[in-house]
Amino acid sequence: MFVTYILSKVRAYMRYRETVRELSLLSDRELDDLGISRFQIDSIARQNAVA
Repeated sequence: MFVTYILSKVRAYMRYRETVRELSLLSDRELDDLGISRFQIDSIARQNAVA
């Protein structure tokens, strides 16, 4: 059970980092088209990692 918990946390962190990376690669214009500001990337990535 402990191992499962640790693995879920590692997977969530990997999802978080991947989301941050992908959104950070977008231009300001592309982010604006999505309705996202650069300062929102971190919070959006955290929401995605938990979901």
